[in-house]
Amino acid sequence: MNPTFDELKSYTQTVLQAVDLSESDAAATAEVLVTTDAMGVFTHGTKLLSGYVRKLQGGGYRINAAPTIERQGPGWAIVNGESALGQVGSQFCIELAMEKAANVGVAYIGLKNTGHIGAAGYYTQKAARQGFIAMVTGNDIPSVAAPGSKGPVLGSNPIAYGVPVPGRDPINLDIATAAVAGGKVYAAHQRGEVIPENWLIDANGKPTSDGSLYPANASLAPMAGHKGYGFGLWCEILSGALPGGHMTWDVGSWMFDPTDTPSYHNAGFIVMDTKVIAEQDDYAQRMNKLIDEIHGVETAEGVAQVILPGEREWANVSKSQETGIDLPADVRAKLTETLELVSEAPTWLA
Repeated sequence: MNPTFDELKSYTQTVLQAVDLSESDAAATAEVLVTTDAMGVFTHGTKLLSGYVRKLQGGGYRINAAPTIERQGPGWAIVNGESALGQVGSQFCIELAMEKAANVGVAYIGLKNTGHIGAAGYYTQKAARQGFIAMVTGNDIPSVAAPGSKGPVLGSNPIAYGVPVPGRDPINLDIATAAVAGGKVYAAHQRGEVIPENWLIDANGKPTSDGSLYPANASLAPMAGHKGYGFGLWCEILSGALPGGHMTWDVGSWMFDPTDTPSYHNAGFIVMDTKVIAEQDDYAQRMNKLIDEIHGVETAEGVAQVILPGEREWANVSKSQETGIDLPADVRAKLTETLELVSEAPTWLA
């Protein structure tokens, strides 16, 4: 049985409130996780819930913390996440970024000392649906090799962008700067699948398809070699170096470190208000023309249409509204770890 969006959100919020997270913070976090599941990005949705709960119970993520603005100007701010859940800090920052950009056109918000932020693309699509072009970057403990290295140099630092398209769903890209997100390696290994050889680099600097080696004895390969390495470095600069947060090996592992230890993640949020910068009718015409041109290109055999970033995810959202969210077995297994926190097990998880 598949849960509806509201059923899964209600369950997620109930679990978070059971460990004394406030109703507003629990709702904000649940919205991110369940929307991510509805988009079909199951590695970054409610599968993370049990790990977040352990971190909250252990004190590494602070239950009553609230993000605070340390310094700011008309178009920028540095925010201390105070070791709250990353979704709490990130929701605060994307809202602040949109507020500032609505006044001056463009804004940058640096978020330091936060928890794992989850899917960066949630925040970009949220801004895009309100008329903002957005880019979100994050950093993480090193797990990704650089060209020529034997071990990890940077995290699988995410970069996402969202672009509003009047009359349509936004263009929305969310990628790890590694060849693949680490969560996908774990998920494939748990399912007993052999991973592609371009996902991992072993301790000798050679490609490997043995998922069991990661992360102790293998690193993620950078996306597209030196190109992914360059974008990973860009994420490190915008997320950690510019706002004064932790970088590389000073960032912790929210999954493997003791639960009483903060993870010191960081993120950068850049938004541009198309309503301020562009003439709206002209912008709408140009964006729709661009999309129509891409949709209209001649395709290879067996391909119906070239799609835009985000279109697959919006199709997943539409399907989930009709049939519920089809949670994979590994996600359901992780959710069962939280059943002790609710008074009655939901029927869809039985």
